[in-house]
Amino acid sequence: MWTFFFSAGALLSALSVAVGAFGAHALKGKLTPDDAAIFDTASRYLATQSLGVIALALLMTRLDDTSLKLGVSALTIGTIIFSGSLYLLVFTGARYFGAVTPIGGVLLIIGWSLGAWASISTNWQ
Repeated sequence: MWTFFFSAGALLSALSVAVGAFGAHALKGKLTPDDAAIFDTASRYLATQSLGVIALALLMTRLDDTSLKLGVSALTIGTIIFSGSLYLLVFTGARYFGAVTPIGGVLLIIGWSLGAWASISTNWQ
């Protein structure tokens, strides 16, 4: 199972580079300052959280823990929802996508919390 999440994290990382480059080059000067800030937030979260997915996936090689499995799942889905909803908001102009973003944020918090819990509650040897 860890290989699935490691691969997902690596693909999200690759996507963050591609979308970031697209934003820096193709969108330069084409977005309003507000939309540029939203795009930047989406890109930052996509890059950082994808590394978190990789980190928790690697932790899965040492821990067979349900909390960790749920945590890495929540982190992966939360990253997609959080950044994806912000990208959709910028690209479509449909501001209602912003209402979905907090769902992704809550999943990120849950994912990190479960990852921490799995690590804390484990009897390391």
